[in-house]
Amino acid sequence: MKNYKDLPNDSGSNIVGQVTAQANRVKERLSSVKYTIAVMSGKGGVGKSAVTANVATALSLQGYSVGVVDADLNGPTIAKMMGVRDSTLEYTSTGVKPATTTLGIKVISMDLLLSEDDAPVLWNAHSQKDAFTWRSTMEVSALREFIGDTEWEELDYLLLDLPPGSERLANVVELIPSLSGVVVVTIPSDVSQLIVKKSVTMARDVLSVPIIGVVENMTYYVCHHCGEREPLFSNEDSVESTFQFTLLGRIPFDPRLSQCNDSGIPYIEQFPNNPASEAIVETAQNIQNYFNTQS
Repeated sequence: MKNYKDLPNDSGSNIVGQVTAQANRVKERLSSVKYTIAVMSGKGGVGKSAVTANVATALSLQGYSVGVVDADLNGPTIAKMMGVRDSTLEYTSTGVKPATTTLGIKVISMDLLLSEDDAPVLWNAHSQKDAFTWRSTMEVSALREFIGDTEWEELDYLLLDLPPGSERLANVVELIPSLSGVVVVTIPSDVSQLIVKKSVTMARDVLSVPIIGVVENMTYYVCHHCGEREPLFSNEDSVESTFQFTLLGRIPFDPRLSQCNDSGIPYIEQFPNNPASEAIVETAQNIQNYFNTQS
């Protein structure tokens, strides 16, 4: 078995050369993307993918060219939420043409490569029991190909929907050293905020990635009978005081948002005047404001 000292002189598999070529391809592809944003949470179940899909829609409706990478390779949902799950990817000599939504948003997702609804993502290994040893490495390689092989062309924003886990951001920073920033998604519960704090620390203190701000999802719901706003969770601490970062938006719970995601229909087009739509649009505008103040 070869160790890392043997790799530079490895004339067989040329691993170093392959990785270098892939990294250069990623850099070349992203040279036409103005801002690359990672959307992370650290904890599952906070609606991070829904926020990603709907913020991408809001940015598109405001006239920006947008792309989305579903970086959750084992639990992809973006293709379904954005209504492109039945799309067929087109392979050309220069790369892969991404799926495109009705609004022109470009999407790449592992879900577009799976043949059946119940098909899991299986990594090549001597056995699947052994696959965990190389899983992280293989996931990084697959994500590198997703970004580097896709023909993004000119984009204002490329959003990366990360899987749960604070360590996932490190993989993205390895692939995209010039990452423009991170959007953190949480819900107003002590458990969620406890875990999300770890992701914030990882981004800010360990990886030194700019944090654009925090989105609080499912902040409250509106009673259908009296119209009053009622909190879904008991945590009364503000996001600003908890994370010490800009609050990009507070998105209320609306079952119709979930229904639209399940159907692949843009929620903010269907219900433009609802509180959740207004909060999503505000979130997109605050992301724009962040970059406007940086330039």
